[in-house]
Amino acid sequence: MTDKHNKKYVVALDQGTTSSRAIVFDRDANVVSQAQREFAQFYPQAGWVEHDPMEIWATQSSTLVEALAQASIEHDQVAAIGITNQRETTVVWDRHSGRPIHNAIVWQCRRSAAICAQLKRDGLEDYIRETTGLVTDPYFSGTKLKWILDNVEGARERARNGDLLFGTIDTWLIWKLTEGKVHVTDYTNASRTMLFNIHSLDWDARMLEVLDIPRSMLPEVRNSSEVYGNARIGGVGGG
Repeated sequence: MTDKHNKKYVVALDQGTTSSRAIVFDRDANVVSQAQREFAQFYPQAGWVEHDPMEIWATQSSTLVEALAQASIEHDQVAAIGITNQRETTVVWDRHSGRPIHNAIVWQCRRSAAICAQLKRDGLEDYIRETTGLVTDPYFSGTKLKWILDNVEGARERARNGDLLFGTIDTWLIWKLTEGKVHVTDYTNASRTMLFNIHSLDWDARMLEVLDIPRSMLPEVRNSSEVYGNARIGGVGGG
């Protein structure tokens, strides 16, 4: 094997609000190559913002393949893949088919304002701040998830039956990269859902009850820097 093929690289996937990027670094943190693709923004009505989760996956996975190809890097030369992402954006998908049941509701979207107003009327504002560290606002994932379960036909029954999964964009990408083998998030993403107890470092039972969200939908929460699983890059096993 040549010296070139002994070299290992780290890939950063930067999944943002308007584009997906992949950046390849060598062991000295030099940028070796990068690729970027934009994707569509959807505005169904005033104050609402959506993304197509499948387009997010398509743009992110294709930039990964493209960035590696630019530098003639083989899949087995990828030592690790890290993800940075738009955090509060909410995806719900069928665990069996892998298909989203609705477009992703983006962090900017205000459609769950009425749910937040009801939480305040119910006197939960202080509890939410003390438990999750967040203000009661549609910005965060929890009320977006409730909106999907309340408004997509059959979603609540499917969720209770264990057929649906929830994730922020990191979780969605990891699930796709591992071909459905890993359903996980990290503390930094979980802490932006308004469902996560920042003291116990676990999903908060009271918030799940208040928003009627089955715990079975939620990903395992782990440290930001550890091995979550093995990715398949362009359908080929990698690091």
